Amino acid sequence: MNRTLQPGQRCEVWIASVTGESELLYSTGDVLFEAPNWSLDGSSLVLNGDGKLWTLDVSGGEPAEVPLSGVPDLNNDHVLAPDGAGIYVSANDGHIYRALLEGGPATRVTEDDDSFHFLHGVSPDGKELAYVGIESGDFTRPGALMTIASDGGAAARVDVGPGHCDGPEYSPDGKWLYLNTESFSSVPGHAQLARVQVDGSGFEHLLESETVDWFPHLSPDGSRASYIRFPGGTQGHPADLPVAVVLVSTGDWTTPLHTWPLFGGQGTLNVNSWSPDSTRFAFVAYPLADSTKD
Repeated sequence: MNRTLQPGQRCEVWIASVTGESELLYSTGDVLFEAPNWSLDGSSLVLNGDGKLWTLDVSGGEPAEVPLSGVPDLNNDHVLAPDGAGIYVSANDGHIYRALLEGGPATRVTEDDDSFHFLHGVSPDGKELAYVGIESGDFTRPGALMTIASDGGAAARVDVGPGHCDGPEYSPDGKWLYLNTESFSSVPGHAQLARVQVDGSGFEHLLESETVDWFPHLSPDGSRASYIRFPGGTQGHPADLPVAVVLVSTGDWTTPLHTWPLFGGQGTLNVNSWSPDSTRFAFVAYPLADSTKD
């Protein structure tokens, strides 16, 4: 089911700078937009909302729907192809599709293998996708880190321990997958930031914290990363909580460079939203009419 705004709630699309400034790009009380990507040419953001794909010019204006066909309603897991012309999307039927940003027919990538497939990464050469597989669509089971050729075929599992994982995303050099995982904690839901080499070796904990940390996104030049920080004790990555978007140097994950507190969570920062020049990134907030008390 497509997410909608609560009565009195707004959807705000923000652009943050690595120097700490932030600018409100777009606000609406009508459609709940989620998970911005940044186009390769730097001109627009790509978001989902109401089960559809949209583009939003970074200079302002209204979102424009991307006219896709042959694909069910979309969720907030979508990743741009490295060529800047294509996009891979996850749909509510549990499958991954590929399409063009200009619109047109979409083609299914994943097979009927009794799993739900939640896309998060595409390799820099465009040949491989990384996703989270949920067996039988049973969300009481931990998600598994999976890879598959971008044109489909058999999937392979990358072992990152028994804990639930999410958000696997390739490093700019294609050597690593960055993710969040519960494998470093015995506390249910206590996701932490980690990375593993694409061959499954070198699995390591990037940041030990008391908060619940999700969705690490590296800048295109690899120098910085953004992620979303949930309160300790949070289970999963729910909507409508006081959270924070955090910016760090990839040389020191322990010391935030800047932090943006907001009301949000699910939809705020699910996919990589960095600008191609690595100077800005986008996120979404969902303030309520009485958000001053949150």
